[in-house]
Amino acid sequence: MSKEIKGIIPPLLTSFDKNGNIYKKGQREIIEFILPYIDGVYPCGTYGSGPLMSSDERKTVAEIIIEQINGRVPVIIHVGAASTRETVELAKHAAKAGADAVGAIAPYYYSYNEKELLNHYKILIDSVNIPVFLYNNPHTSGNSISPGVLNELAKYNLAGIKDSAFDLVNFYLYQIEVDNPNFKFIIGTEAIAMASFMSGAKAAICGVANVIPEPLHKFWELVQRKEWEEAQKFQMEILKIRKVMKMGSTLTNCYAILKIRGIDSGWPRMPYLPVDDMLQNKIKAELLKLNVI
Repeated sequence: MSKEIKGIIPPLLTSFDKNGNIYKKGQREIIEFILPYIDGVYPCGTYGSGPLMSSDERKTVAEIIIEQINGRVPVIIHVGAASTRETVELAKHAAKAGADAVGAIAPYYYSYNEKELLNHYKILIDSVNIPVFLYNNPHTSGNSISPGVLNELAKYNLAGIKDSAFDLVNFYLYQIEVDNPNFKFIIGTEAIAMASFMSGAKAAICGVANVIPEPLHKFWELVQRKEWEEAQKFQMEILKIRKVMKMGSTLTNCYAILKIRGIDSGWPRMPYLPVDDMLQNKIKAELLKLNVI
């Protein structure tokens, strides 16, 4: 692995214009705003509206982001799709475009057995020469990855897991089951980042880092120094920010918060609609109370 995957990694937003087209200026502006505070990016996933884009659009977004980052932090392109074929196609493109790694949610919509999930990920791992991360999000994929399946994939050269199941017990069971000292455990939310880092997680993929990355940057500095008591204070402050971010649709609120902060973030893609003025003013008032904008 050319760049170490660690620290605070936002699941990067994708910027669209009012007509739903990819908005390059907005994409670049979001990146430059968060870059001083983060340790990597994870585009084209849930926050990145990956399932709302065509394969060609996802490839274009990946190219824009890789070009703009220009090697400054690792880029893990999310390539998960409903089919194995599309997942592999996107992974090969990401590798050719210069991504440092790829991540993939389990194939979604249909339910699959363990043999089918193992086969899917093994084909993906074999298709590229960059690290592959499994993205466990049973809420959106409908397919949960068991500790046994994860261990078998870890033996097959899976680089790590981004776990967004919001289940600390399961996250611990993954760590107990996987017999690979080089395997990277990444928690997929800032909500339980503290406990995850204390148990051995190497990174946290944090939605809040898209819009208010500063406290997460300080939190990570404290974690690295193992100043757990002070870090816990930041964890609680981050949860307060997260609570405001979830006053309505989390994804659409991210675009609104960036606009509040003076960033030309573009718009969400339909069927999502932009935040109305009443909610935006309420969000702004709450963030001002927290003294984070």
